[in-house]
Amino acid sequence: MIRLAPHETLVGDCAAVADALAEWRTDPTTLAATAHPDHVFRPLPERLERWKAAGVHVSPFHSGLYLARNRYSELGLRHMLPLDRVLVGAESTRPGAFGGFHHRDQGYRHLQMAALITMYGPVQQDAPADPGLAMLDLVRAYAHDCLHYGSARRYVLVGGEVVRTQYGINWRQPGGRTYSSSDPQDATHTRNLGVVMEGACDREARRLTRQVANLYNITGPDSPDTPGWWAYRDVTGQLDDGEPAAVAGDRIGGEAGSYVASMGRYQAGVNARYEVWLDEFGAGEPERLHDLVLTATIGGDSSILCHWLDSRHGPGTFSRVFQAGGYLAAPPREAAI
Repeated sequence: MIRLAPHETLVGDCAAVADALAEWRTDPTTLAATAHPDHVFRPLPERLERWKAAGVHVSPFHSGLYLARNRYSELGLRHMLPLDRVLVGAESTRPGAFGGFHHRDQGYRHLQMAALITMYGPVQQDAPADPGLAMLDLVRAYAHDCLHYGSARRYVLVGGEVVRTQYGINWRQPGGRTYSSSDPQDATHTRNLGVVMEGACDREARRLTRQVANLYNITGPDSPDTPGWWAYRDVTGQLDDGEPAAVAGDRIGGEAGSYVASMGRYQAGVNARYEVWLDEFGAGEPERLHDLVLTATIGGDSSILCHWLDSRHGPGTFSRVFQAGGYLAAPPREAAI
């Protein structure tokens, strides 16, 4: 029997769509083996038990899970990403491998309804080298992927292939055209719905992680010459406009340095652009706008968000800001499920 996430909808020949999705979702371990053959991936509960047996204090993750469950329920998400659908990689055979939230090719995979996460820090061993930072990184990754798991999606079968025609507050026509266009590479702001939703998910995940860090008094290293200095600030949402992460990455070197550089690219391309967008359109209420984005992304109905934007920036603000030229369809409030 097919497993569906909380806000997924099948349209058209629903039985055929369900059968096609079921083929993707039967065994999430095949996803890990294909993406990262050098790492050993284990379900999150098993990985936590192994860490606990090695003397790692895993309570910060459980506290983060509790905080996320309460917060996400307020936003309309009452079912969390099942822990057995989260695979955590470690025990790598690749020399110098360095894991964490910014490791390549990981995160939530909607077709497989599973998430790949790598242990923060050197990945060769079974248990983390820096348990505190590893717990914070795990909280951030899980909280982030939970929001992706719980976001609205609509699937249809086109030519025998599963096509996602809605994700959150963004839409895609069966032929592939999306409601909003990509931002220019050097942009400091955003007009792309994917960036807005990704930024909203990570802002929320980092805020929860910061609460856990404060609760357990977890801090990072003192020296910016270590990846942990950067990782702590990143995972708790405290990266600033000081030294570029790319420069620090070159100084640190190896996969750890590449990890820090990747962190900087994500900060500039997603989180910083989202903060600018909140400042542009928040009308002095950025937290309220942030909550509306998350609620609309989870439920798939953008009508309240559109009304809020219209009341502060004039009629049709959503489509004026986000709709790409040539996208001919009903406005988002009418297209919402």
